[in-house]
Amino acid sequence: MAKKKIVKRRRGKSKAKNKGYFRKEHQDAIVAFCNSECHKEKEDLYTNIIREALEKLSENLIYVYGFHKQHDNVDVLKQDCVINLYETLHKFDPSKGHRAFSYFNVVAKHWLIIHSRKKNKRKFRMVSIDDPNNEINVDALFHQNGQFVAPPSTRLENEEKIEEIRQLFQEIRKRVRNDREIRCVDAIIEIFNKVDELDFLNKRAIFVYVRELSGLNSKQLSVCMSSIRNIYRQLNGSGKEFDIL
Repeated sequence: MAKKKIVKRRRGKSKAKNKGYFRKEHQDAIVAFCNSECHKEKEDLYTNIIREALEKLSENLIYVYGFHKQHDNVDVLKQDCVINLYETLHKFDPSKGHRAFSYFNVVAKHWLIIHSRKKNKRKFRMVSIDDPNNEINVDALFHQNGQFVAPPSTRLENEEKIEEIRQLFQEIRKRVRNDREIRCVDAIIEIFNKVDELDFLNKRAIFVYVRELSGLNSKQLSVCMSSIRNIYRQLNGSGKEFDIL
């Protein structure tokens, strides 16, 4: 009698994959929310679909970037962040090609940074400088909290340099060749104008900010940045004064 051949089945990964908390249904619901003029329809879209994604997005940012360490009540912080996102839902413009997740990720992150900075400043103001038990470096604290006031001449020079850089960006924008490069330049300009609101200013963080604001993927962004650098060098020549790209 022939022996039956035993076929061993390989255990594969389950076909059901975790699609994440911000899925296509949330993207579509946000687009529908922005295009709708019916208050009841907007309320249903937000309550039944959108809110859960915004709550999870806020919660992830709070823990990933360590905002939970600066606040006593994380639930209140999360709800305040979600409320801020709800109030900015109508500002999302699907026609610009941005993904809703990228757009509201940036909005939430900026709000959390600004909110935490305000909280830290309030805490700083409550420190008594005259208290002999407080061994604090007053000058260092003022620098750290952005409250150091530079001499008028220095501030004037800085303002002039900032304005020159803005004009340089505008000139670059006139010379770029396509829509992707325009979106990239617009993202750089927006980050430059809001640099005081950002908490993470290393090279990688800025790249992520530009990618999220422009809606471009990493490969597209690299190609655009290469073209923008060439234009920048043509305008700036060999000078290193504004060597920022």
